[in-house]
Amino acid sequence: MFYPLAWMLGASFRDDAAIADPGIWPGEHFTVDGYVEGWQGVSGVSFGRFMLNSLLVTALCVVANLVACSVTAYAFARINFRLRKMWFVIMLGTLMLPHHVILVPQYVLFRELGWVDTYLPLVIPKLLATDTFFIFLLVQFFRTIPRELDEAARLDGCGHLGIFVRIILPLTKPALATTAIFTFIYSWNDFFTPLIYLNDPELYTVPLALRSFIDTTSNSAFGALFAMSILSLLPVLGIFIAFQRLLVEGISTTGLRG
Repeated sequence: MFYPLAWMLGASFRDDAAIADPGIWPGEHFTVDGYVEGWQGVSGVSFGRFMLNSLLVTALCVVANLVACSVTAYAFARINFRLRKMWFVIMLGTLMLPHHVILVPQYVLFRELGWVDTYLPLVIPKLLATDTFFIFLLVQFFRTIPRELDEAARLDGCGHLGIFVRIILPLTKPALATTAIFTFIYSWNDFFTPLIYLNDPELYTVPLALRSFIDTTSNSAFGALFAMSILSLLPVLGIFIAFQRLLVEGISTTGLRG
C-alpha cells in the first residue's frame, strides 16, 4: 500500500532520464530540479499561488459545511416540525442521486448568475447543506445526547439557538472534527468541480495545477508533477495529525454509546 507513495517520493528526486526506474531510491540520478521547476508553476503562476487558492477554497468549504450541516442536523434531531420524517427521508434519498445528473442544470444556473470562473460555485453549495452524508452523521450523533439537557437549558431561559450553541456543539466536537477533516480532504482533492467552473490559471486549485504539468501535445514535466504531488499531500497529513485525537475520541465515544 505504501510502495506507490514511496516510489513517487523517490521519483520526485530523479532526473527525467531515470523517472520511470522501478526502484525507490534515486541513487546517482538524485536531483532537486523537480521541486525547483514545479514550484515555478505553470502559465506564469507559481505553485505557491495554487496552494493558497486551495487553502482558501478548502477553508471556506469547511466552515460553510460545518455551519450548514450542523444547523440542519439540529433541526432534524431536536425540532419537531411538520413532515419532519418525510423531509429526512427525501434528504437521504439524495444520496442515491448521481452528481452528474444535476451537473448541467447546475452549471446553467451558475452561469446565469455570473459565477463561472469564480470560487462561488465551489463554496455556496456548502452553505445550503448539500452534503447529506455529514448531516446524517451529525443527526445520529445529536440523537445520542440526552434531551434532559435541552429541558434543563430551557428552564434557564435558553431557546433553540442557546441550546445549539451552549449544549449541542460542545458535546459534539468529535463528530464536528470528523466532518471538518473529511470536508477538508474532499475539497482539497476535488478536481472535477474546479475543472468545470475555473478557467483562469490564477484561480486554479492544486489538482488543476497538477494536471497542467501533463501536456498531451508536448513534453510532460513528470519530475515536477511528482514533486508537487508530494507537497500537496502535506496539508492533508497535517490536518489528520492535528485532529487525530478527536477522531479517536469520536470512535471511542460512539462505541460506548452504541
